Amino acid sequence: MFRLSLVVCVLLLGFSRVSSVLAQDDTSSAPGQVRQSDSSGASREAEISSSKDTRIDLTPPKDDAKNHPDSSVAIVDSEGSADDSDVEEMHAWDPHKAAKDIEVGDYYFKRKNYRGALERYKDALTYKPNDAVANFRLAECEEKVNSPLDAVQHYEAYLKILPNGPLAADAQKALERLKTKNPNASIVNAK
Repeated sequence: MFRLSLVVCVLLLGFSRVSSVLAQDDTSSAPGQVRQSDSSGASREAEISSSKDTRIDLTPPKDDAKNHPDSSVAIVDSEGSADDSDVEEMHAWDPHKAAKDIEVGDYYFKRKNYRGALERYKDALTYKPNDAVANFRLAECEEKVNSPLDAVQHYEAYLKILPNGPLAADAQKALERLKTKNPNASIVNAK
């Protein structure tokens, strides 16, 4: 009995202290403001940015102009017009986008929308230029839209990438078929 009354007293004393601390916190903060606890404030101070300590000096060395007299020409070239530039547009290599374009192209192909499929396979080759499946399926689409020379080019590209691939026999048959229709088309013999 004594233990039970002792536990109850300790619990009541603990609850009264917690409620008085909470009441004090509620009265000390302004209405509408959220108050941070002291422990989170201390950790916040430890997270202050040290970027001033890690700044990198990007100014050129004092004798840079003397050691690299043509460096201003490179700057002018990089800021010059696009007409005199030999840099071509680059596309990011993104195999996930290429796979998605192939998937959508397959959807269009099954629905006999060969022009739509053709564009999606071309997009896939933009993001992953040496994709064997995209080359093969693009060749199939080009056959369907009556572009045999382009089809030959992409069947050959497939055979160049995967000469013994799962679709190599089909690509070889298609090349032979296209050769009989168009004798001027270049044919690569896959080994």
